[in-house]
Amino acid sequence: MSIFETYKNTPYMAHTSLNILCISRFFKGGDFMTGAKAAGHHVYLLTSNQLDKSPWPWESLEDVFYMVEDSHGLWNHEHLIAGLAYKMRSIKFDILVALDDFDVEHVAFLREYFRIPGMGETTARYFRDKLAMRIKAQTEGINVPAFTPLFHDADIHSFAERVAPPWIVKPRMQASAAGLKKIYSVDELWKHLKYLGEDRHEYLMEKFTPGDVYHVDALTVDGKVVFASVSGYLDTPFEVAHGGGIFRSVTLDKNSADYNELKRINEHVMSAFGMQYSASHTEFIKGKEDGKFYFLETASRVGGAHIAEMVEFASGINLWKEWARIEIASKTNKQYKLPKVKDNHAGIIVSLCRFKNPDTAEFNDKEIVWRLKKEHHIGLILHSKDRNRIATLLTAYTERIRKDFHASAPAKEKLVGESHHEISHGEHDENWYSKD
Repeated sequence: MSIFETYKNTPYMAHTSLNILCISRFFKGGDFMTGAKAAGHHVYLLTSNQLDKSPWPWESLEDVFYMVEDSHGLWNHEHLIAGLAYKMRSIKFDILVALDDFDVEHVAFLREYFRIPGMGETTARYFRDKLAMRIKAQTEGINVPAFTPLFHDADIHSFAERVAPPWIVKPRMQASAAGLKKIYSVDELWKHLKYLGEDRHEYLMEKFTPGDVYHVDALTVDGKVVFASVSGYLDTPFEVAHGGGIFRSVTLDKNSADYNELKRINEHVMSAFGMQYSASHTEFIKGKEDGKFYFLETASRVGGAHIAEMVEFASGINLWKEWARIEIASKTNKQYKLPKVKDNHAGIIVSLCRFKNPDTAEFNDKEIVWRLKKEHHIGLILHSKDRNRIATLLTAYTERIRKDFHASAPAKEKLVGESHHEISHGEHDENWYSKD
């Protein structure tokens, strides 16, 4: 049997509209697809077969292709190439878009292999590999916490002698705070490296820098940042993932020194890393000891955890839709124009919940503009001209959620080689196909 099946034959189409292939191993990016479709283009989706029942914007999609994951939750690269080559016999894809961090390498490789314009493998590495990010940032004069690769034992010994603990061992390729381990001594370090075993090279180690963490969610056009929303986490991602915390973020005052400094550093990062056309989500920490900002990581995609919705309520800018417009404009040699940006504030709070479908009616303040609809989760977005009002409400909501709704799950320490989907896997005869 061929590794492909198709539920409809896609005819050769006259090239009056762009063919855009969105690639994602996770359910996200609906607004990107609907925005591209509304602009008159043909949108296709490649995703994992486990997501065939997800509420994708089916009406905006010309066709959907599926990859079967292996026992580690990964896609077979050879099957991915063969699948795209087969589909390109009848469909000439003009744009390939990675909607999630985990797809950046796949899509960069595919662009280069099929000679499709866009971010290639070298630049993509700066937006995916935390070690590559740190080396590049340090080379470009951007502050980063002291760090070391975990390749060479002598380098690790030298780092441990020069840099006092605690340290953070973190995976180079995972998103957010997934897989982080805080280390307090040399003995604990080598015990953890032994635990990582043959996966050690997939990690790096850096000085643990206490402080407040911020994120800049931006749009870049022709190498210039044309929009940036600057926000601060009220708990660090590490605290949320490893301390059973509650995820909270709120936009910063545009007149504040922190806002303007973070906006400037983000522009430096985007320029140094070679960003041309994309959305981006970049995180920084403000050191508690010295008050300086340090670059942590960046990604060439829209921020997760419903940050995009928070940004839209504050600014009126839908990052997914504008990203689609930017991709289309760059391909058609048309000038992109950012819509008018609103000057409001927004904040978000999200928590795991011990109830399957929590009733949030008791949260009834007029500032609430969005409620999360997801089993065993509770989440709200607030909107106001007054940032202090949002911060006050988020503080009050945190205590109520912690008392009446909150649940927590331990974070995994070792993620390399593990599946991102807790499902059973059958025989993998077909690895990219369309489904009836």
